[in-house]
Amino acid sequence: MSDHKANIIDGKAIAQTIRNEIASEVHHLSNKHGKVPGLAVVIVGNRKDSQSYVSMKRKACAEVGIKSFDIDLPEQVSEADLVAKVHELNANPDVHGILVQLPLPKHINEERVLTEISIEKDVDGFHPLNIGKLAMKGREPLFHPCTPKGCLELLSRSGITIKGKKVVVVGRSNIVGLPVSLLLLKADATVTIVHSHSQDPEGIIREADIIIAAAGQAMMVKGSWIKPGAAVIDVGTNAIDDPSKKSGYRLVGDVDFQEACKVAGWITPVPGGVGPMTVAMLLKNTLDGAKRVIEQ
Repeated sequence: MSDHKANIIDGKAIAQTIRNEIASEVHHLSNKHGKVPGLAVVIVGNRKDSQSYVSMKRKACAEVGIKSFDIDLPEQVSEADLVAKVHELNANPDVHGILVQLPLPKHINEERVLTEISIEKDVDGFHPLNIGKLAMKGREPLFHPCTPKGCLELLSRSGITIKGKKVVVVGRSNIVGLPVSLLLLKADATVTIVHSHSQDPEGIIREADIIIAAAGQAMMVKGSWIKPGAAVIDVGTNAIDDPSKKSGYRLVGDVDFQEACKVAGWITPVPGGVGPMTVAMLLKNTLDGAKRVIEQ
């Protein structure tokens, strides 16, 4: 048993395949219709982590031929000014996707801003109407949120069936836990959500054929909690102290990777698992939004 090695799901390689597919579709749109997809990325203030996510997203756009519109607003910007900016982007026909990088500064009401994004351009999938449709049987939102969509894409491209499987989602955030649970339900899984008030999380997780760990707790899911052969998708990125690294820290997931590898059938590494997929799905959503408009 001890020499068992899980299949490592290479999110970087899968994301690159998807980016190549997107690039060729963008090329086709450009040749046939003389138009390319446009993505507006709005960032407020200068949080280091947000800055690095945003530059990653802008770089990824350039790589596949999507035009990116860079909107950098000061930390002090008023909610009214931010909303006005969103309205301006809603009205711009060259912009097919609008992404407002979260979190926003405390003085701005996140929900109000997200509601102002045109539902046709909501490439993050967080507009209340899109989430509402995601929560209903027989309805389809225009866009699925990027990280949850990336999780399902990793499973399907690794040949892992979701239908009828027991899936445990650890965490219930608006960005990952909740929407990924809704997507899994749509894919006919039996879904259990474990959160901070759950009793016996370990017992529940041990039943899972598929685990989606998105709690934001470093190495919370232990190897002994995993059913042999289960698929583990680790959405966590947690910085923990590591004096041997130049930066003084290293990134780990919500799952104890070393231990989990000895039991799981499949597992995503951190970094290099879910992260690259989130950006790839953003590009895919932008392409889909553009095709709806351009190919009409």
